[in-house]
Amino acid sequence: MYEGIVQDLIDELGRLPGVGPKSAQRIAFHLLAAEPADVRRLAEVLLEVKAKVRFCRVCGNVAESEECRICLDPRRDLSVICVVEESKDVVAVERTREFRGRYHVLGGAISPIEGIGPDDLRVKELMTRLADGGVTELILATDPNLEGEATATYLARLVKPMGLIVSRLASGLPVGGDLEYADEVTLGRAFEGRRSIEV
Repeated sequence: MYEGIVQDLIDELGRLPGVGPKSAQRIAFHLLAAEPADVRRLAEVLLEVKAKVRFCRVCGNVAESEECRICLDPRRDLSVICVVEESKDVVAVERTREFRGRYHVLGGAISPIEGIGPDDLRVKELMTRLADGGVTELILATDPNLEGEATATYLARLVKPMGLIVSRLASGLPVGGDLEYADEVTLGRAFEGRRSIEV
């Protein structure tokens, strides 16, 4: 335990996701040793982000205006929506350069343990987007964990009466991985998602 404001800084940093007590302490002491101009620049960027960044009114992705750059892009396929949990997932999919449709960010996943249900997510907004009939395919790209699977199953059942093509991202073994280190769920998914080899 440190005195006063130093401990307050460590405590605040420790509240950030993925930052444990030791990391919070290291960051705090890095900031204490840094040049005042560097710390001021960090503080200004944090304040500017909080003031300027909002969520896209269409898809829920982070944006600096009413709509994000993806929703404003006329080259995007309006008939396909990829549903993700968080904005960081949009970035991950975009890096693949494989998807040319639009996104819908739920803002999380269904998790009864944490008290998060469908009403706490952007499900109503998704249903509103699907209601006009312009969307023909929904790709469910939620995380391959218990919460992500529950969310994908819920959404698939919810949109089934709409007659959309609903697909789930394939999951299985990573490239370069060894079978002996794969857990049974991952290996099972790899078998379920197998495809024929064209020779």
